Amino acid sequence: MKRPSLSFLSRVLAPLRAAYESLPPPVRRWTTPMLLAVFFVIALFSPSFINLYWQQVLIYVGINIILTASLNLVNGYMGEFSVGHAGFMAVGAYVASILTVWVFPRWGLGEYVPYLFPLALLIGGLAAGLTGLVIAFPSFRTRGDYLAIVTLAWNMIVKSVLENIDAIGGPRGFMGMQKLTSVAWVYVWVIITIYLLRNLVYSNFGRGTLSIREDEIASSLVSVDTRKVKITVFVVAAFFAGIAGGLFAHIIQFINPRSFSILKSTDVLVMVYLGGIGSLGGSILGATVYTVLLELLRPLQVWRWVVGPLLLVLLMIFRPYGIMGMREWRFLIPPEERVETVAALMERIRRKREAVAAPAPAGGSSG
Repeated sequence: MKRPSLSFLSRVLAPLRAAYESLPPPVRRWTTPMLLAVFFVIALFSPSFINLYWQQVLIYVGINIILTASLNLVNGYMGEFSVGHAGFMAVGAYVASILTVWVFPRWGLGEYVPYLFPLALLIGGLAAGLTGLVIAFPSFRTRGDYLAIVTLAWNMIVKSVLENIDAIGGPRGFMGMQKLTSVAWVYVWVIITIYLLRNLVYSNFGRGTLSIREDEIASSLVSVDTRKVKITVFVVAAFFAGIAGGLFAHIIQFINPRSFSILKSTDVLVMVYLGGIGSLGGSILGATVYTVLLELLRPLQVWRWVVGPLLLVLLMIFRPYGIMGMREWRFLIPPEERVETVAALMERIRRKREAVAAPAPAGGSSG
């Protein structure tokens, strides 16, 4: 599979990479953790120097990164085509909201809701993952276009069911949530999502996922349980979509079924294919560019929503792999998986083989 060129980005980032490579190895090892800690401090104190509008934009960027990275796991790394991600987001949003608005206060925990917010998000994510498990069994009896139809139907079913349950507001929506989502919380969940998905992709299980994308039949012939891998990946993606839904509900403090229509799923698809399939760095880039672009186009009002579908069509025609398709940023690759590490290992193996194959010196040692 031919990978798209990133010569322009490589040239732009070359000075930064050269500066990084010039650092001593101990400093390089701690560079990423230190930068993450610095950005966390900035996110924590951002309300004191960033206005509310840009705080909300940053929060939307983070939520979209979680959505994009989780969908990329299915559409990019596994090579399937799911278009119902907003349905799982809706499940997480409603479950987390019901917990913080009804359940926790009725249990006498109303004053502790801000501290129980992570628990509500996790339960919302687990509920979304459970529905993903239910959908995965019939979904993966099909492939390609048929899987897209099944997940599209799932998205429409979720929206219709929510519109017909009056207890949670029906088409009017659900409200009463506290504004618990902050830049710092979103930053933490983005780091957790990217870290866990990176470890999954570069694990033995992740290798099985990639093998399904390349050739499912050949994958099954080399002892990969393709059905188990597909279901697990689908459930993990649904879980993180539920987390994103909970964060979304507690920033706007009002949700309704229309918030999770096929239009929302289309937005996530655009971000996946804009950034690049099979790339966590592409997910971060695609979500950031698309979210900021929509904000810049806000003066166009309703016409800005034409940009999403149009951009998706153009991407499929001119750059089907996206900006970073099948590529990854260096800091997202585990050290043992990097090119120089593999090259050094292969060189050691070559030298060892040459040493073993070398003929013994003539004569023997004198006794």
